[in-house]
Amino acid sequence: MKKFSTFREALFLVTHPSLWFRRYLSQSDFSPNPIEQFTRWYAEVQKGLWGEFPNWLCLSTIDEQGMPDGRIVLLKSYDERGFVFYTNTTSRKGASLERHPATAMTFFWERFQRQVRISGSCEQVAPEEADRYFSTRPRASQIGAWASLQSQELSDRSKLEERISEFEQKFANKPVPRPEYWTGYRLIPQRFEFWELRMSRLHDRFEYTVGVKPGEWNIRQLYP
Repeated sequence: MKKFSTFREALFLVTHPSLWFRRYLSQSDFSPNPIEQFTRWYAEVQKGLWGEFPNWLCLSTIDEQGMPDGRIVLLKSYDERGFVFYTNTTSRKGASLERHPATAMTFFWERFQRQVRISGSCEQVAPEEADRYFSTRPRASQIGAWASLQSQELSDRSKLEERISEFEQKFANKPVPRPEYWTGYRLIPQRFEFWELRMSRLHDRFEYTVGVKPGEWNIRQLYP
C-alpha cells in the first residue's frame, strides 16, 4: 500500500484519482505535430466532468519598461496557423503587443495536472475574421466593447454605466458593428512545452521547437 508523506499529498490523490494509474510518458506518446498533440489534451479536458475551463490561459507580454506582464484571457480558436484571442488594441496588452509581438501562453488544467506552454510572436487577425467572431458575441458584450475605455482610469463606476446607456441608445434596433480598435491576435507558435505531473516531482516534460523545413517540428524530452 502506498504511504503518503503528508496529509496534503493523501488528500490530493483522493481528489485526483486518475493520478493513481498514470505511467511515465515517452516520446512515442506524442504526435510529431504539437498542434495535434495540443488537440488531444484539450479534448480530454473538454470531455471532463470536473468544471475545468480548458480555454482559460495566462497571456504574457512585455510592457513599455521591458517588464513581463501577465493576465488571464480566453482562447477563442486555434488551427495550424496559431492560437487566437481577442482584445481592445488600446488596452495595456494591446499596446504591449504592438511594441513587442513576442508573447507566451500558459494553459494549466488542474484536474489533469497538465500544463502547456506556447511561445512565439503575435499578429492581428484579418478584419473579416474579427468581424465574424464579433458578430457571435452577446449583444451586451458588443456594447461593452464600445463603452469600455479599457485600461484607462475609471473614477466612478457610474461613468461606465452612462457610456453603456449611450451606446445602447446609439445602436438601438440595429446590429452593433465591431469597433476598429477591437480585434483578434494570433500567436504564431515557435515553441511548445507539454508538462504532466508526477507525484515524485520528477515530472514529464516534452518540448517542440520549429524545424528547418516548413511544417517541421523537433521534439525532445527535458529533465524535470
